[in-house]
Amino acid sequence: MTIRVLLADDQALLRSAFKVLVDSEPDMEVVAEAADGAEAVALARSTRADVVLMDIRMPGTDGLAATRMITADPELSAVRIVMLTTFEVDEYVVQSLRAGASGFLGKGAEPEELLNAIRIAAAGEALLSPVATKGLIAKFLAQGGSSDPEDGRDAPSYSERLGALTTREREVLVLVAGGHSNDEIAERLEVSPLTVKTHVNRTMAKLGARDRAQLVVTAYESGLVRPRVE
Repeated sequence: MTIRVLLADDQALLRSAFKVLVDSEPDMEVVAEAADGAEAVALARSTRADVVLMDIRMPGTDGLAATRMITADPELSAVRIVMLTTFEVDEYVVQSLRAGASGFLGKGAEPEELLNAIRIAAAGEALLSPVATKGLIAKFLAQGGSSDPEDGRDAPSYSERLGALTTREREVLVLVAGGHSNDEIAERLEVSPLTVKTHVNRTMAKLGARDRAQLVVTAYESGLVRPRVE
């Protein structure tokens, strides 16, 4: 199947470069381009793109607001969003992950990194750059970052949700937050990757998480996993 990609960035030159790169691959194609967040939301609805490469900072409706709108729409539940950022540690990246983005990628990433990120997001199996994302969240929270009041989450709700997890599901959640893949978790727990996938899916359902990226955020914000800043 061909991966349908939507590009959302206010820089036309950058969009053109991304389009040439994506369209050069036999398994993916750019189905639309947006210059701002509002246009990205509208095109996500009309094209049903599989993956949106979303710039965080855009005029008008920015990438963060657009991500919230897309992830809040039940009809767009299959759409995966990869945030593009110029900065490695950015509060907006964490907020984007809370809002439902699947991960983030620096604009200075190598072409193969970008293409691989699109494929991983489309597969929905793993968090983009898990180690980098985990480090970003850990640093932000260790600096006193708190939940965005707009996302409606607080400590009690986390406690209730975590209380619904089985011992094995909590164990899997900690390993997911550690940036481990299903295969790596399976090896550690001495179970099959399919069993791990089942645990991950049940954990996401119980925590109301859209994907693995949100599991990482939940693990840190709930205190289940403690940030370590070197």
